[in-house]
Amino acid sequence: MMQRALPGPPSQLDTEDEQEEDQQLSQNPLQAAHVAWSERAWRIGVSAGYFLCVCVLSQIMGAWVLYMLNGYEAFPAAHKVLDLMQYLLSPLGVFSSVEEETSQPSQRELWRTESVRPLLVTIFLGFVILSIGVLYCLRSLTPDGCPALLDDRRQSVSRQPSFTYSEWTEAKQDEFDLDSVPETPVFDCAMDMRGEADPVTLTVKSVGLQERRGSNVSLTLDMCTPGSTEPYGALLSPREQSAQEYLQKASNVLQASQLRSRALDDSALQTEFYETPMNFVDPKEYSFPGVVRKNRYKTILPNTHSRVCLETTDPDDFLSTYINANYIRGYGGQEKAYIATQGPTVNTVSDFWRMVWQESSPIIVMITNVEEKNEKCTEYWPEDTALHEGVRVTVRQVIQADDYSLRIFSLQCEGEQRSLRQYWYTSWPDQKTPDKAPPLLELVQEVEEARQQAPPGSGPVIVHCSAGIGRTGCFIATTLLCQQLRNEGVVDILRTTCQLRLDRGGMIQTAEQYQFVHHVLSLYEKQQSHSSEE
Repeated sequence: MMQRALPGPPSQLDTEDEQEEDQQLSQNPLQAAHVAWSERAWRIGVSAGYFLCVCVLSQIMGAWVLYMLNGYEAFPAAHKVLDLMQYLLSPLGVFSSVEEETSQPSQRELWRTESVRPLLVTIFLGFVILSIGVLYCLRSLTPDGCPALLDDRRQSVSRQPSFTYSEWTEAKQDEFDLDSVPETPVFDCAMDMRGEADPVTLTVKSVGLQERRGSNVSLTLDMCTPGSTEPYGALLSPREQSAQEYLQKASNVLQASQLRSRALDDSALQTEFYETPMNFVDPKEYSFPGVVRKNRYKTILPNTHSRVCLETTDPDDFLSTYINANYIRGYGGQEKAYIATQGPTVNTVSDFWRMVWQESSPIIVMITNVEEKNEKCTEYWPEDTALHEGVRVTVRQVIQADDYSLRIFSLQCEGEQRSLRQYWYTSWPDQKTPDKAPPLLELVQEVEEARQQAPPGSGPVIVHCSAGIGRTGCFIATTLLCQQLRNEGVVDILRTTCQLRLDRGGMIQTAEQYQFVHHVLSLYEKQQSHSSEE
């Protein structure tokens, strides 16, 4: 486990001054209280002056606008405002009887308005500003609420709490109903981690005044390295271990004759789907600055043991090695047969093409539209040619079929040239199923034939939709199960789904998609039986 301090250490002089001040204040509580109240009084005074100035300025501007609404130009209106201020600020009795008689018309002129509504709005605005200022000052008097306008020089962005994680869970343990947690949660919450954690790291420790103030010396984050070499599942909670055991052992072999009846049994398929753990990744495993910009969805993350690591000159720079993609095993446990990844974003287009070149991928299968109510995938290919991280991408040919389009690219990097095919299937809505199954089967067969014709030494087929788990999982599962049905005469859709989720969490995202895979396999079995009879 590696610890990193954020941000960098302060200067030695600043640290020594803070420690000396903290030691003096901790030894004299009365002095510490006096200092705290002095600072609070200073903030209240500054806040009151600020709101008073804003209130006066709003009234002056309101009067100026009011005169302009009565027909005065900008400068005459400003002159009238100044005359009004002089009249209001003059002490009582300053006018003599003669002056009063001569000044009455001018005074009436000052107060003449054609509409009362702007005057009322101006007064109301001043009342609102004064009320906010009073409430703000009252809140500042309480110990729990001190929203200062002027930041303390030692205040950091993130304050370290005066209690630890175990103290919070012990105080809140009775408020959680653990029995209500579903069997296949999207994320296993921290209640499972508590039993597995090191008791030493969860004990309450005394927190000094400097740490309570949020000094950057005390701010340390315990960050797990996703590329660790620890055994898979070594740090899993009991619930996570049971989920892993289920994914590794679950099986339901179906004979070819059973496929149709099984595909029509909606209740049994939904039960089987919801009993299968999703195996999503805890976002805390990727607590690295900048990673969020490389994820299309913040909760869909690559499983650490099978994620694709981009090659870089600086292996310690995690961000340069990161891409939201996983290696997927193929039929018979073939390693790295596929890569399941998210639809590239504007921030990850270059990373995507780096991965395509690094893995020597001959085929890309894209199962999403660029826009579906919102952006699902950025258009990462060029109209003609483009350069991404040293990889020259050139479009050589575009072929339009009934349900998909085929682009043939030429990739060139460091004098080496390769060919790449992209199959773009657009008839599959997000988190749903296609209206017709035959076009998907045709695409599966087309991609499989192109893969067999790829040059020797070619890498995995890259498949992506938007999140890289729903439609992507269905396509890869259909490809693997068609191979199994051809070679063995049986299919194990549950086993294949579990294998996919072990490699990338959430593959085959909905129960409707799970049923659709059964329907596609039933149709494929029917086609195979008809072709064998002929």
